[in-house]
Amino acid sequence: MWLFDVFAWIVFLLLLGMGVGILAFMGAWPGKVARARNHPQAEAIAIGSWLTLFLGFVLWPAVAIWAHLRPVVALVPGAGDDVTRRLHALEERVAALEGGAPAGPGEGGLR
Repeated sequence: MWLFDVFAWIVFLLLLGMGVGILAFMGAWPGKVARARNHPQAEAIAIGSWLTLFLGFVLWPAVAIWAHLRPVVALVPGAGDDVTRRLHALEERVAALEGGAPAGPGEGGLR
């Protein structure tokens, strides 16, 4: 009879180890995907995946989807001023290399 007890313990320990391994894989997977895709919020995704696993697993699919999405940059009024300034500086450098006059703000920007 002790042979069945030993076999049951071996099966139990194998199942427990596989469960821990699957949990570790699922906790680390969205963070690895986000880092591989150079997601700017990769650390938040990694923390979110572990947190949702330990708090009920309900939001883990949302975090996994978040890791695959490209981030959307919200347009804030005045946020494009830096981009516009850099664009005009580049246009001036190109015009200087070409030997012409740079395009003014009302002249259409990029050529």
